[in-house]
Amino acid sequence: MTTNSLEASIRPTQGKGPCRRLRTQGQMPAVAYGAGLEATPLAVSPKALAKILAGELGLNTVVDIQVAGQSSFPALVVDYQIHPVTRAFLHVDFKKIDLDKTVDVEVKLELTGKPEGVTLGGELHQVFRKLPVRCRPGQIPVKLVHDVTSLGLDSAAHVKDLQLPDGLEVLLPPERTVAAVVTAKKRRDEEEAGATAEGGAAKPSEAPKAS
Repeated sequence: MTTNSLEASIRPTQGKGPCRRLRTQGQMPAVAYGAGLEATPLAVSPKALAKILAGELGLNTVVDIQVAGQSSFPALVVDYQIHPVTRAFLHVDFKKIDLDKTVDVEVKLELTGKPEGVTLGGELHQVFRKLPVRCRPGQIPVKLVHDVTSLGLDSAAHVKDLQLPDGLEVLLPPERTVAAVVTAKKRRDEEEAGATAEGGAAKPSEAPKAS
C-alpha cells in the first residue's frame, strides 16, 4: 500500500475567527478521531490534502497524518466542506483507522461491454454508480468492474454476480440488482409510476358551495 503523508499541527484555538485566520495563512481547520484517539483539532494544508486525494483512490486514499511532536497515524477522510466557487477544502474530518482491521467505504462500479438486450432495442439501467464495501484499508480497489455483455432483454445483474477481489465484501443483499436491461416502454412506465407515487394521491375536489 502506498503511503501518503500529510503534515499537521495541533490547533490550539477554535471558532470562526481563528479558523478564518488559519485559512489566510494557507492552512485549514481539521479534526481527527477514532480508534482510541479523542477528537483532536488540527491544522493542515488544503493544497497538500487535495494533491493526495487527486490520486486514483480519491477519498478512499489512506492518509498518514504526521502531527508535529507526536506519532503519526493512518486515517481516512470521512467528512469535508469545500468552497462553493473555488472548490478548495475548507474543513476536513479524519478518522484514525487500524490497517489490520476492515473499514467501510464506497467504491465506483463500472459496467463494460454492450448488452445483448441493448442490441435488441432495450436500455441499460445502472442502479448503483457506487457500492458500499468492507475490506482492509490496503485492499480498497480503485473500482469494481462488471461485464454486462450477456444481459438480455428484461434481465439483470445482481450483487451475487460480481467478481470481487479476495477479502472484499459488498454490503448489500446478494439478490440486489446493480444493473438491468429493460425495454424502453417498461422503463417509461416505471418512471411514471414512481413519479405518481412521489406526488401522492390526488386531493378530492371541494364540494360545491350551496347557493
